[in-house]
Amino acid sequence: MHQERQELNCLSKQESNFPYGQSSNPSPLVVPGQTIGVLGGGQLGRMIILEGRKLGYRFVVLDPVSDSPAGQVADEQIVGAYDSPVSMEQLCDKSDLVVYEFEDIDLDMVQMIETIKPLPQGSNLYWTKNRGHQRKILQDAQIPLAPCHVVTSKAQMLEAIEELQLPCVLKTLTGRDYGKGQWVIRTLDDPLPPVEIIEKGILVEKLVPYVKEISVIVARGISGEVEIYPPVMNIHRNQILHMTISPAPIKEGIRERAEQIAYQLVSQIQFVGVLAIQMFVLVDGTLLVNELSPRPHNSGHITMDSTNPCQFEQFVRAVTGLPLRKPVRKNTGIMVNLFGEHLDAFRDELTKLPSCAKVHWYGKSVARVGRKMGHINFVGDSLQDLLELVNEMPIWEPLSGQEWAAISAMANNQVEDKRLYA
Repeated sequence: MHQERQELNCLSKQESNFPYGQSSNPSPLVVPGQTIGVLGGGQLGRMIILEGRKLGYRFVVLDPVSDSPAGQVADEQIVGAYDSPVSMEQLCDKSDLVVYEFEDIDLDMVQMIETIKPLPQGSNLYWTKNRGHQRKILQDAQIPLAPCHVVTSKAQMLEAIEELQLPCVLKTLTGRDYGKGQWVIRTLDDPLPPVEIIEKGILVEKLVPYVKEISVIVARGISGEVEIYPPVMNIHRNQILHMTISPAPIKEGIRERAEQIAYQLVSQIQFVGVLAIQMFVLVDGTLLVNELSPRPHNSGHITMDSTNPCQFEQFVRAVTGLPLRKPVRKNTGIMVNLFGEHLDAFRDELTKLPSCAKVHWYGKSVARVGRKMGHINFVGDSLQDLLELVNEMPIWEPLSGQEWAAISAMANNQVEDKRLYA
């Protein structure tokens, strides 16, 4: 117990030290006082705007729903459809530069924007919208990933499952709705996707026996400079992120390898903005990349209170041409998502939260089960103390034995399946 506590707490002193390439910075595309247009009015846009305002930028948002989370904190919101040329022209007319907060948008509209105003993230969104193309990019960049096949018929699917051997996970190629579009197949009696979904194309992937999931947030500016945030650990419930732990409780060699993979990938694809790379840590310490998210990511929300700069300021710097800043962690942190089902319990506990709890509310008017309403960052010096504090909160279910085991597992040849405290 004492040794485990020491190992967990010493992790908070580790920083990213991989020697990333730097390029000389050109003049910014826009300067403070000018206006950034944001395509999408969700919580990511909201947090981008809140950080961008500190740098002196103004913001206009396009979203089909009035009073959107981002629109609430912007200088102006245009209420319009994402596939409307008229709405896009309005956004461009009011903006000096345009960014998007999510990738599931009409390619034609994004390409139209690029012909009118600077669009640093680019219009090459095809790989971000399709898991099959994403896997091809990872393979071309020689990034390790689980064996997989893209199939378009039930016969092909069964053939791929036979080749890869069960268990497998089946994923839709497009659409990233949280908790949807994935089927874990341990036996052929398990529910399979409907034929009409299979015929649109699905990814058949070997389900690897990982002990921990981590993610790395990496930023790349318009001049090619790169900054990488140290890995964090993620805990999912019902295929939706529940908790992020920073720093990830992993061995130093695994951390260095994760950062090397992130640098190798972002340099290969010439990406501009912020990219989240989710990875599996296998029992022997091997890393396999699982998913890419070409935007600020839920697992990076902990940086808002634990790291300077946070992922949202770094995103603004990357797309505007301001110099990137080396991430410096101020403390240890744990992020826990607040969903619609947590709303009543959260309100009951709001006045009882400790001073180390930093609440970030998204301004959504309707709460639903599984809908992200906000998050809480818990920050301090001791990861062990924070874990115990968060686990005692009556807002959400406490950590299961399997989740505790994943946290304590250091993925160093063998995993000890025991809790962090007696």
